[in-house]
Amino acid sequence: MSENLQQVAGARTASVVELASELIRRPSRAGIDEYGPVLGVLEDWLAARGLPHRRLHDDAGALVGLLVEIPGGRPGSWWALDACVDTAPYGDETAWSFPPASGDIVDGWLLGRGSADSKLAAAMFCHIAADLAPRAADLHGGLAVLLDVDEHTGGFGGARAYLTDEAAARPAGVMIGYPGMDEVVVGGRGLWRATITVHAPSGHSGSSKTVVGAISRAAHLVRLLDAAELPGVDGDSGFPLPPKLSVTSFHGGQGFSVTPDRCELNVDIRTTPAFDAHDAETLIRKAVAELDADLPAPKPTDITPVAAWPPFRLAEDEQPAAALLTAAAEAGLTVRAKTAGPSNIGNLLAGEGIAATAGFGVPYEGLHGIDERAHLAELPTVYAVYQRAVLDLLGA
Repeated sequence: MSENLQQVAGARTASVVELASELIRRPSRAGIDEYGPVLGVLEDWLAARGLPHRRLHDDAGALVGLLVEIPGGRPGSWWALDACVDTAPYGDETAWSFPPASGDIVDGWLLGRGSADSKLAAAMFCHIAADLAPRAADLHGGLAVLLDVDEHTGGFGGARAYLTDEAAARPAGVMIGYPGMDEVVVGGRGLWRATITVHAPSGHSGSSKTVVGAISRAAHLVRLLDAAELPGVDGDSGFPLPPKLSVTSFHGGQGFSVTPDRCELNVDIRTTPAFDAHDAETLIRKAVAELDADLPAPKPTDITPVAAWPPFRLAEDEQPAAALLTAAAEAGLTVRAKTAGPSNIGNLLAGEGIAATAGFGVPYEGLHGIDERAHLAELPTVYAVYQRAVLDLLGA
């Protein structure tokens, strides 16, 4: 990696940390806090530097992010950097050893919720956009920086607004700024999720008449699902993980004297190229049919699909994975390409035919837990790697 890039990255570090600290001091817990204050900090910073940006809104008109766009002067593909600025909740604040909205630096760590996920990345990506703007005429395609909220809710409202915005250039690929220096996520299992409603006659728990209640029927269904056979790793596809089924929620009844007439289950199935959403739904419908045959009820069991995302996996020589991994190697880092078990926003992008990487950032502790913090000594290197990757993608 060029000495000039390292020097630029080092010079930007103090400003990146200053912006990230201000973002951390504006609580933006998903579904709890208003997003206006944290996005306002970014708007003021971007406006002061003359960077073109605009607000993104969802279908209901709610503010769900900011979009920065740096169009190049030559033909080419657009690429995007993405970092969320909403956060997980604080949890038990009394368990923290510092205020969750601290933003302070202690012993080389940036402290507070969002320091790791992902306000430091948001600050870094804004600075990279500022670095590129003066040389935009020499760039091929363009760079977008998505600063989204509604990410930790699982709704991904900012990303969805970006993808449906007719005025935005559609990116060929996205690099998502999650933390951690050891891995770049280049793939992930997909998911198929459904709510299953099990019915039964209601009755008095003390009645002499035997009633197989909805909870008992639902428990039988859980046993059937736990016993369902899923395929293992498919060597032909090259996808390194098997599918997985989990019952994640079970609700029914109240009090003591009534056997309930309905019980709801949430089922989460992680899918792979060899076991896709259709296969997942087929498995669930087979189990439900077996339940209704084994323990008949006046009303058949209902299945309500909730979400389906495809699995994805980039080869290490596909963009933008190749640019990021190459830039990391040039910086002397050993970074592993990883296919993740949990799904991420990359799955949403894959469903739109957009390649994505997730991860590569500074070391961290306390992600989504207590005492979240990000280590700053590695920030200049991480900055330089992303800047090198972006320059390569934009033909600079």
